[in-house]
Amino acid sequence: MNRWIGTAVMAVAVLHTVPVLGEAERPKPNVVLILADDLGWQDVKCYDVDEPSAYDTPYLDAFAKKGVMFWQAYSPAPSCSPSRCAIMSGDHPARSQKTHVLGGCPPHAKKKSDAMIDPWFSGRMPEDTFTLARAMKANGYTTGHAGKWHIAINHKAFPQPEDVGFDYTRSTRGAHSGSGMKNRLTGFATTAEDDPYRLDEKGFPFDQNNEDALTFIRENKDKPFFLYYCTWLVHSPMVTRNEALLKKYAERMGVEPGLKDDKGMNGQKNPFYGAMVESLDYYVGQFLQYLETTEDSRWPGHMLSENTYIIFASDNGGSKSYTDNTPLDLGKTSAKEGGTRVPMFIVGPGIAAGVQTDVLVNGLDFYPTILSLTGSERPKDKNLDGCDIAPLLLDDPTDPSLVKQANGSVRDSMMWHFPHGRSKESTLIVGDYKLIHNYDHLNNDGTPELELFQLYKTENGKKVRVDIEEAHNLAAQMPEKTAALNRQLTEMLTGMQASYPYYNPENKDLPGQDSVCSVQSHKETGNTAVFTFKENGAEIVRADLIYTLNGGEEYEEWFRAPVTLSGTTASVELPAGTTHYYLNLVDENNFLVSYPEVIGSRGDYSKQALAAK
Repeated sequence: MNRWIGTAVMAVAVLHTVPVLGEAERPKPNVVLILADDLGWQDVKCYDVDEPSAYDTPYLDAFAKKGVMFWQAYSPAPSCSPSRCAIMSGDHPARSQKTHVLGGCPPHAKKKSDAMIDPWFSGRMPEDTFTLARAMKANGYTTGHAGKWHIAINHKAFPQPEDVGFDYTRSTRGAHSGSGMKNRLTGFATTAEDDPYRLDEKGFPFDQNNEDALTFIRENKDKPFFLYYCTWLVHSPMVTRNEALLKKYAERMGVEPGLKDDKGMNGQKNPFYGAMVESLDYYVGQFLQYLETTEDSRWPGHMLSENTYIIFASDNGGSKSYTDNTPLDLGKTSAKEGGTRVPMFIVGPGIAAGVQTDVLVNGLDFYPTILSLTGSERPKDKNLDGCDIAPLLLDDPTDPSLVKQANGSVRDSMMWHFPHGRSKESTLIVGDYKLIHNYDHLNNDGTPELELFQLYKTENGKKVRVDIEEAHNLAAQMPEKTAALNRQLTEMLTGMQASYPYYNPENKDLPGQDSVCSVQSHKETGNTAVFTFKENGAEIVRADLIYTLNGGEEYEEWFRAPVTLSGTTASVELPAGTTHYYLNLVDENNFLVSYPEVIGSRGDYSKQALAAK
């Protein structure tokens, strides 16, 4: 199917004819937020652009027609944990200092030759965060979580769902688990009665993850509920217990399934991934069918689906290791379109069916929107970086003027901050244009510091596709616009106190490398640590303490605190309970010096650090 994104809209007149029956007796609406894992924008059939998707998603395609389908929907970040933390907390990843997976480590170069060092970033969402789950509980909702969590440095580390407001939580990996499979070409599900993954009448393995979500609904359908249903699909490992489905995609793609994880295949040519996408579609379809065929005990004569808002989205773009996001560039772990643009559908009472829209939305919008749709009180003094898009959903989903920020202005911009990995970038969309600020641009194969792309051209209120591929850099042609957007991006990041990558003093090819400082001495008196250092030509402009309270333990986690500078002395009072620590010094050229030097990986940090007395 060849579809131009900007043309799929619905007449406004239709939107105001949707009847909302039985308002007098309608109970509080339920909410289900379904978050897929690594599902790309082009993985769902109804998003076909230019070339048909290789994957079959009949249930999601049908679901998309029951509400609003967003063509320009985005995740808060291009990787898992920061998106999930942002959705639950309402805080932008840059503000929360939770910008990538894992985290909670001392900053260090992965290789001595690396030009830049990722900044410190948090390993988790703080346990005292007033989460969306806590907000829903405060407003009379029973809260449930099923599936993936990953809001801590490890799936099982603190905090867990029950620590931040969920009444019910189950994290079984279900049919997606590779447990018990000697290799990925064995261990397929059968029809045997004692098979824990026994095939159902349609030939799909039993999936405990989906069953856990259904169990929560069955046990709580007599009261208002909020379910956060996080599928493990379609994240690696690339495995399936559905042999028939694997054979179907292998034949369709003209490939032979292999024993090894086949990363880097060009195009949608991975039969394991194809089987996983269709499995995800089937399980979500099972779940939605239950809502559509089960009577609402709080509203006799009506089905649960009639009084349930359902949001479906992905935590980030598809992984280029396993799928193809074309025409979007790159994928997961890049803030380019392939890494952040995601499929998104929202269905529920009062929301018109069959609407497609180009309005800019983000997973950060879920928190304020869910509160609004349920008539729930907004937490006092709680920062929410997203917008309430309930007016958009309930009035005219094609009218961007209905999406307003806290100050009442219409939102026309969206920002991402991903100072990690190969990308190391921040991006900003304003109207039809997108700016990319590349931090790792010195001696980097011609990578420019700034790039500008025109994604669309808005004509008569409709977006016409121009360069969603981000293939034509306009920065040199439009220097004033590029500079203006960069200033706006900088102001937004500064307002959130974002952290940036640093230059690596071990890289001899960087200008200013020969001027980095050296630490001369260290002593600890009581709870105070004092360091002296020598500036070798570049002024020290920042100092941080990187410390841990549980050095040597399984889930060792490191935090950051400011250090006082006075001349060539740095002093800091060690936080209570500190077991180990490092000093970080940053000079005017943005070089980071760690004392002691960090070598190795997680599990070794406390062995190299200074031990608190």
